[in-house]
Amino acid sequence: MAAKKVLAFYLEGCPYCKQAREALKELTAENTTYSSVNIEWVEENQHPEISEQYDYYRVPTMFVDGEKIYEAHPGEKYDECKSNVKKVLEASLN
Repeated sequence: MAAKKVLAFYLEGCPYCKQAREALKELTAENTTYSSVNIEWVEENQHPEISEQYDYYRVPTMFVDGEKIYEAHPGEKYDECKSNVKKVLEASLN
């Protein structure tokens, strides 16, 4: 079964978005199955016509099949971010 597509919203220069990409890289290195997940990264300022269609307030935010699985919050630590990114990857594969 193919992995479900992930749609991820981010902002250039956002430290939480950078953290999420780092967590993704680390998780993929730990489990190569995650590399089959297709993540479409959308910079919300460059594509407001896409981001306006989704209900979220903070970035990064990740949707799997239109369902919000992860939305960052102020002060989020790396371990929490990594755990949430893993949930997104698992949701995509299940």
